[in-house]
Amino acid sequence: MFEVDREVLVNNESVLFFGGWLPIVRVIVVGVLGYLFLLLALRTVGPRTLAKTNMFDFIILVSIGSVFGRILTAQEVPLVEACVAYALLVGMHYALSWVRLRWKRLASMLDATPVMLFYRGQFVAAAMRKHRIMRVDVDTALRSRGVACLADVEAVVLEPDGSLSVIARGAACHELLPAG
Repeated sequence: MFEVDREVLVNNESVLFFGGWLPIVRVIVVGVLGYLFLLLALRTVGPRTLAKTNMFDFIILVSIGSVFGRILTAQEVPLVEACVAYALLVGMHYALSWVRLRWKRLASMLDATPVMLFYRGQFVAAAMRKHRIMRVDVDTALRSRGVACLADVEAVVLEPDGSLSVIARGAACHELLPAG
């Protein structure tokens, strides 16, 4: 019914399982050089990119991962183009962090602020609803820090990186804990 060219079938199977040594060598060379370039670029920006991620840092990490994955698997992407893409991403990250540092209004638009979820014995229901945090999430954070009783807690804060900070009763500094 359907005629299959045996030569095409054999060639497609060989490419499917083994396309020769050149693509393998390319992946190794481009992977190693791309990785080294990425280490150098991230070293230039500093440790902030590698800290607990907020939305700002998450974008660059995903983008860099995407570029790295693409250069390893796509033969049509030369190493120089990948390095330019890395440099562009890291440069944009550096420039935006520099601008955020100097213009507080832009920083307030880009950065999340800490949010009080629990304060002095009371859950802040409106904040928990707005940020889709359930009581069980707060309870989990408390248990993971060895807190057995809510009476021992001054506050629980949703941090900009998504983590929950637990502040023991008597240890709160109200300047660091904006309401809300």
